[in-house]
Amino acid sequence: MSRSAPRSIDDYLSELRAALAGEDPALVQDALYDAEEYLRAEVAASAGKPEADVLERIATTYGTPDEIAAAYRDTERKVRVALQPPAPRRAATSSLAGQFFGVYTDPRAYGSLFFMFLSLITGIVYFTFAVTGLSLSAGLSILIIGLPVFLAFIGIARALSLGEGRLLEAVSGERMPRRPVHPGAAESFFDRILNMLKDPQTWTTLVYLILMLPLGILYFTTAVTMLSLGVSFVLLPFAMLGQRWNWWLPWHDVGDLSVSPAWFDTPVGWIFCLIFGVVILTTLMHLARALVSVHAKAAKVLLVQS
Repeated sequence: MSRSAPRSIDDYLSELRAALAGEDPALVQDALYDAEEYLRAEVAASAGKPEADVLERIATTYGTPDEIAAAYRDTERKVRVALQPPAPRRAATSSLAGQFFGVYTDPRAYGSLFFMFLSLITGIVYFTFAVTGLSLSAGLSILIIGLPVFLAFIGIARALSLGEGRLLEAVSGERMPRRPVHPGAAESFFDRILNMLKDPQTWTTLVYLILMLPLGILYFTTAVTMLSLGVSFVLLPFAMLGQRWNWWLPWHDVGDLSVSPAWFDTPVGWIFCLIFGVVILTTLMHLARALVSVHAKAAKVLLVQS
């Protein structure tokens, strides 16, 4: 038995949400935004006609909620396949050593490491913006200008969260929204303020922006420490050999380089330092990929409308 056509935009969106049940929340948010944007534009262009009649006509051109849901599922599968990085060769990853060092062939490991360095900058920007915006909104709330300041603050915060989501999707592969949450039907100024205050995503977005500072410090410190340590151990044997064979070194005019413990400056120590440095650098790549993957999943909970 065929389902009757939705009689209102809210009914259409409810049916579309039900048809997309079980799909990725980011996909659902994108589909709902596109559908609501199109439906409200069509209803506005058909001024004077009953909304139910407009929706009945749209169902034959734009599609029913079930048809739209099927189209989004099909498109999502194609996009996911197209964006998926090439799988590493099985022969290269069959052994334990191949799996460990195979991380160097994963583009997302490099993207995740880049995110760990960048997170300090974005964390400072997000934290400063969130704290300043909250302070201004609260301080000016007793004045009429405080309301537009709050609206602008939340609007910019959501734009930042959308950009952050796209960055996380690029470096981790976690599906994030490509559309914001639709503002809905035109409302009065005060109703919009009230709805923003009642929307959980308003506050979870601000929580994420504030948390990015301590997380950014943690990620940046971890990446810099492990990268410096790993590079130092890898270069140490070459530095000691250069000192013995009188190569020119940057610290040549300062004095001889000394290491502790002294056995580092032996053939066995050189091999140990080289292997240990490579292990640290490879571990950093694995850690970066794992940390950013977990971070992206946590960000999805805070930034995507449930």
